[in-house]
Amino acid sequence: MHFLLAAATTLSLIATAALADPGSDLKKADQALNQTFKQIQKRLADDADGKARLVKAQRAWIAFRNGECTFQSSGDDGGSAAPMVAAACQAELTKDRTEQLKAYLNCQEGDLACPVPAE
Repeated sequence: MHFLLAAATTLSLIATAALADPGSDLKKADQALNQTFKQIQKRLADDADGKARLVKAQRAWIAFRNGECTFQSSGDDGGSAAPMVAAACQAELTKDRTEQLKAYLNCQEGDLACPVPAE
């Protein structure tokens, strides 16, 4: 089951990469992520510890994303499609991360599980 899911995901990423420039998609996704990250940093302006935790979490997430996409693209290790698959993977995971961060910007008042204060 896991193999089928991984194969379907890989095929989906390859199809997506064939239709669009994954490098361009990654650039756009990174811009959106950076913009959202800066919004959170701004809200945490008075919370040095919170800012430090955010940066630590983001660095860990970047390491995860890069490692996951290196692994995901290893099916074509050394092949011409590997960079395309890796870039498509990075773009998708970056979009997912942006949505996670955006959720922090829209927490309900009083949500103790939300590390970002409301505006």
